[in-house]
Parts: sequence; structure tokens; C-alpha cells
Amino acid sequence: MILDNKSTRALNFFTAQMVKISRAGMIQLAVLALLLLGGLYALIIQIVDGHIVTGMRDNVVWGIYIANFIFFIGISYAGALISGILHLLRVPWRVPIIRIAEIITVISTLIGPAYILLCMGRLDRIHHLPLYGRIQSPIVWDVLAITTYLIGSIIFLYLASIRDLAALRDFDFKSGWRKKVYKFMAIGFNNTPKQNRYLNQGLDIMSAIIIPLAILVHSVLAWIFGMTLRPGWHSTIFAPYFVVAAVFSGTGVLIMAMWAFRKYYHLESYITKIHFNYLGTILMILGALYGYFTFSEYLTSWYGSEKWDMEVLYKLFDPNEYWGWFFFAAILGVILPVIVILVPKFRNINSITAVSAVAVFALWVKRYLIIIPTLETPLLPLQDMRSEYIRYEATYVEWLLTIAGVALFCLLFFLFSKFLPIVPVVHVKEGKNYAELRKVSMKEKVKKALRQREQEEALKIEEL
Repeated sequence: MILDNKSTRALNFFTAQMVKISRAGMIQLAVLALLLLGGLYALIIQIVDGHIVTGMRDNVVWGIYIANFIFFIGISYAGALISGILHLLRVPWRVPIIRIAEIITVISTLIGPAYILLCMGRLDRIHHLPLYGRIQSPIVWDVLAITTYLIGSIIFLYLASIRDLAALRDFDFKSGWRKKVYKFMAIGFNNTPKQNRYLNQGLDIMSAIIIPLAILVHSVLAWIFGMTLRPGWHSTIFAPYFVVAAVFSGTGVLIMAMWAFRKYYHLESYITKIHFNYLGTILMILGALYGYFTFSEYLTSWYGSEKWDMEVLYKLFDPNEYWGWFFFAAILGVILPVIVILVPKFRNINSITAVSAVAVFALWVKRYLIIIPTLETPLLPLQDMRSEYIRYEATYVEWLLTIAGVALFCLLFFLFSKFLPIVPVVHVKEGKNYAELRKVSMKEKVKKALRQREQEEALKIEEL
């Protein structure tokens, strides 16, 4: 496979990082391994002793496991939507970030459903779901949708990586296993015009499929709540609300991943401030839209003044209950990213990444607030019940498994970057050079500075 000079330089740059792990990388791997061992220890305890080691009881049957499930599935949809839309629109600045978005999609979709398994008490009966599941059940819809979505996401990621796999196949690696794996996965691709045409058509088809599929899957997940007659859940707005929240949090995770890989692999010439500004703008718009949906959801519940809904709202606005978390998740986590990204004075790579982290954590807290206060609000009044059967508090077992999920996400991301360049190295005709985008940005900054200087000098002359 013949590459141009730019692709060759990029291939040499990334392969040098793929075959070695720095001392800092070894320390990070050790920390992630310890966190995973902690999660394994918690998993063994839960399997041996049962769900009594968690905070879940007869009344609050779901906990942070379900919040984690919704969170991971949500950020996976954002990766699919962003990569699919940017590919179909042929956005020139998409190339350095599109693979990161695709990896987020696949890894999150693999980790998210694992928390459903942790929430189930009889895993030995899980085969009953495909054998005896009722098609009328939204849970069965969710299983079918997520499975289809995962398969589609893997195919999309694989098709988008074939060019790089073929380039790595022809690279002179010292380790023999790499050449064998790359040769098998490249499936004889040699970058001929005919192969490129078919590959581009396949990517276009998968992009067109993955976008509505991502919207549909998260809508199905929202319908599990919206079709349940419980206060705070039974709402017609939940499907679009969940979709917007998913893309909002997923965009934040994408920005954080860009920042981490940019810093770790020194990708300043590939992932530039342009990418952070554009994705930051998307994050700001989604944040404003999410804030509008949140306001509409709680306004209609408050104005209707139904007893069950009001009991949940009282808990959310009670300083002794969930007011602090609600303020952070629904107000601060939305307003702060919008203000920082909207004001040019505050907007830079680090600040965009920081508010993205705030938004991501706020959206996790919001998933928690969707689940727990509702389940702590019984439909019938309960008397003479112990508080631990009504109130939910996550135990160390649940927290260890939650942290292990995040650690597994980071570990899989890191391992993937050691197998395939985190930025596509083989350029295609419709792509543009990332360095050129950076030059254009610098020229605009210089022009802006010159205009500002001319205006200041003109004001001084007028004063004189």
C-alpha cells in the first residue's frame, strides 16, 4: 500500500508510540489494574453474599448500577451521532477526532449493559430473556436495540479503520503477532480506486444507519421509564430529554478524551484549539437545549400539582434531601459550561475541558436523581418500616464496581491506542490537513489583533 509523505510521517509518529509504554503510562496502568482488582473483589462479595451487600432493597430496587448503565449507554450515543453526522457532512476538521468518538461508542456500549447484570439477582436465569421475553415489554425492546446498535457500531469503527490497518500491515514491526493480526483485519485492502469507492459507500451507509439507530435506542431506554406509572417518570418528554442529555454528556466525554490523548501523545499538531472550540460550541448549544428540557419537565410537574409528583419535587428542592445535588446537576452543570464557552475571555482548551468534566459529572448525578427519589416515593403510604428499606445509600461494593467501570473504560481506551493510531493516519482526498486548519486559525487571530490595534491607535489619535 503506497502512502503519501504526510501519511508516512503520521504512521511513523504513531507506531513509535504504539510499541512502547512510558514510565508514566506504566504507573497509570498499575493504578487502573488496582481499581479493577477492587471491582473484582466487590463483585465476588456480591456474588457470594447476594444483594444484601448493596443499598438496594424491596422498595428501592434500582441504585447507582442503573445510573451507570444509563450514563455509559448515553455517552456511547453521542460518539455515534457526532462521528456519523460529521462523516456524512464531510466536515473537514472531523478527521482527528472521529476515531476517538467511534471508540467511545464501542467501549461504552460494552461496559454499560454489564451494570444491568450486576443489578439482577438471578443471573442463572438470564437465558430466559431471549427464550420467554415478551415483545410487549420495553426491556425486551432495549435488549434488541442495544445489541443491534453494538453490532452496527463495531462495523462502523472497523470500516473506518481499514485504511490504517492496511498501512500497519505493511509497516516493519519487530513483533510478528502484530503483522499477522493487521494482515487478517486489513482483508486485502490496497487503497485502489475501486476499493476506496466501495469503502466510502459502506461508510456512508453505516453512518446513515447509525444516526437514527442511536436516537431510537436511547428513546427506547427512556420509554422504560416513561411508560412506568411512577412519579417523575411517566412523561411524554422523556425520550427527547434522554437523547439530548446523552449527546450533551457524550460530547463532554469526547472533549475530555481529546484533551487526555493530546497531552499524553503530544498531538498538538493534530488536535488543535479549533477542535476544542467547535466541540465546545456544540456542548454549549446542547447545554442550553438540555436546560430548556429540564425547565419544561419540572415546570409542568410543579404546575400540575399532582400529589405523587409533588412529593418527588419536594425531595429535590428540600435542603435536607437532594437540593444540593439537584442544584449542581440541573443548574450549575448547565449554566457553567454555557457561560465559559460563550464568553471568549474564558474560552480556551483547559477551560473547555474543565467545564466538560463538570457537565459529565452533573449528567451522572442527574441520572441518579431520576432514579432514586422516585423509588423512595412509594405509591402507598408505608408505616412501621425501617428507614434503610425506604432510603437508599450506595455501599462500598457499589462504589467499587462503579469506579471499576470507569477504570475499565480508561484501560480499554489506552489499549486500543496501542493497537491502532488514535488519529487516522491515511489521508483521503476529501480530507484536509490539520496543520492547515491551524494556520488558518492563526491568520484569523493575527488579523483580529491587527484590527484591534488599529482601532486603539485611531482612538488615541482622536483623543489627541
